[in-house]
Amino acid sequence: MTNHRFFTGQFSARPLATVLLLALPMMAAQAQGLRPSGSLPLSVPAARAAAAAQRPVDFIVAVVNSEPITNSELRTKLVRTEQQLLQQGTALPPRNELVPQLLERMISDRAQLQMARASGVRVEDNAVDGAVESIARQNQITVDELRRRLKADGIDYNQFRAELRDELLVSRLRQREVESRVTVTEQDIEQFLRDQQGKTGQASDPSSLALNLAEILLPVPEKATPEEVAALQAKARQVLERARSGADFAALAQEFSSSPSSSSGGLLGLRAADRYPPLFVEATQALRAGELAGPVRSGAGFHILKVIEKTQAGMPDAVVTQTHARHILLRLTPQLNEAAAIEKLAEFKKRMMAGQADFATLARENSDDASAKEGGDLGWANPGMFVPEFEKVMNSLAPNQISDPLVSRFGVHLLQVMERRETQLSSREQREMVRNMLREKKQNEAYILWAQEIRGRAYVEYREPPQ
Repeated sequence: MTNHRFFTGQFSARPLATVLLLALPMMAAQAQGLRPSGSLPLSVPAARAAAAAQRPVDFIVAVVNSEPITNSELRTKLVRTEQQLLQQGTALPPRNELVPQLLERMISDRAQLQMARASGVRVEDNAVDGAVESIARQNQITVDELRRRLKADGIDYNQFRAELRDELLVSRLRQREVESRVTVTEQDIEQFLRDQQGKTGQASDPSSLALNLAEILLPVPEKATPEEVAALQAKARQVLERARSGADFAALAQEFSSSPSSSSGGLLGLRAADRYPPLFVEATQALRAGELAGPVRSGAGFHILKVIEKTQAGMPDAVVTQTHARHILLRLTPQLNEAAAIEKLAEFKKRMMAGQADFATLARENSDDASAKEGGDLGWANPGMFVPEFEKVMNSLAPNQISDPLVSRFGVHLLQVMERRETQLSSREQREMVRNMLREKKQNEAYILWAQEIRGRAYVEYREPPQ
């Protein structure tokens, strides 16, 4: 999401932000609970905060095309954002800066949701069912247990589903309006390579550095004693030594990390270095892809970091981590809905874990992908080759581990990682990496323009709190 000009309506930013801050009660930043997967942002801690936020007298802070945004919604967004920043080891900005930014983002998101509803985008009930099941699986509980926990926290299950449906609506609209229209030509790649050759003299410029890191976070309680801190530091060193001894980093992240990224194997994603906490950049500046750093201490706790990719002046690293995986794909049809496909693949996994079936055989007999004749084998894959929802799960698996059924834009998959390796890219592979980088860059640029256009067309009225 891009930054927009804040509070362009009839009120100035600072007075409204200041008044809103006075209305925002201090809430516990250490709330724990369920974490959703993928791009679905509504977690149980956030939902719990939303339920708590309904108790005080509420009021409207903004109206977007006649639809209100309430102070309780803004409080929930603030708490969730501050929790995420703390977990990432990022210093919290002043609330009088953060609140207007969050409100503007909520306005932009609300305008996109309204457009999705008006444009005829639909999300079927079975897609929402799949999203709920995905959240339950990520937290290693059943859907029934998820519902019980929501009820215990005073959260209406139907409202929970409605929030997920809205997020899926906007995601589908973005895919239709932005992602599907972006192309990268051979001329684009050639121009990029020529541009980078002209920048070789600037290779030491830190502003041109991009990183893809993975982390394991061992949190330190706010009032921890020196003895507790020392024990946690020792534990972090033990985990680091296991990683250096060859243990799978993604599996260690799932086992030990309290970061929101743990469900994706600790991956934080490729981004400009200045979008990472400075201490992460400093700790990894002398490292190459595949190397480890830590334990690094932040306000959140002890971090163990792994460099997945490091690019200078926009060029992909010549050494990357490749994954060899296989999958079974069931495409959705009128005869096979998402819930039924998930159930069928879950049964496949159960049979394989019991030694009653072979992955390759089931793939040949059932997969709707061209890889079926190869037993579902996808070959060696570089980072960025698969769609994000598939790659995120793949990167979270240890070698030989089989995933739970996962939903992508192509259908429902059962995925197994066979092995991983660090490898030197060929010239052709580097070009393909450049293609992926340019596609992502173009998609981000197209999305920014699209979001700005929708935001610019929206009628927004800012409201002052009641006196």
